[in-house]
Amino acid sequence: MKRLIRILVATVAVLGFALAQAGSCRSVGSSVYCDDGTSYRSIGNTIYGSDGSSYRSIGNTTYGSDGRSWRSIGDTTYGSDGTSYRSIGNSIYGSDGTSCRQIGNTMYCN
Repeated sequence: MKRLIRILVATVAVLGFALAQAGSCRSVGSSVYCDDGTSYRSIGNTIYGSDGSSYRSIGNTTYGSDGRSWRSIGDTTYGSDGTSYRSIGNSIYGSDGTSCRQIGNTMYCN
């Protein structure tokens, strides 16, 4: 369960706006599949997107292939673009208005 939460939280924190637009995403093994057809696969410390994007974690910082980065401090992840995402229980709240809630192995975003 911790691995599932880690994958979903990492994916939402890194891809906040995109996942909010996707509606909901479901974790199956080390992959996350979203309603809009995108998928993300976690291999080691890297997340690979079906759109060709990749996100690599080094320590508490995640670096995107698009040049953006995110740093996790406690329960909050800060983006280089000024956004932040805070995890509270099974929910994630973004400074950009993103709100996601995990129910089972599915993350619902609005």
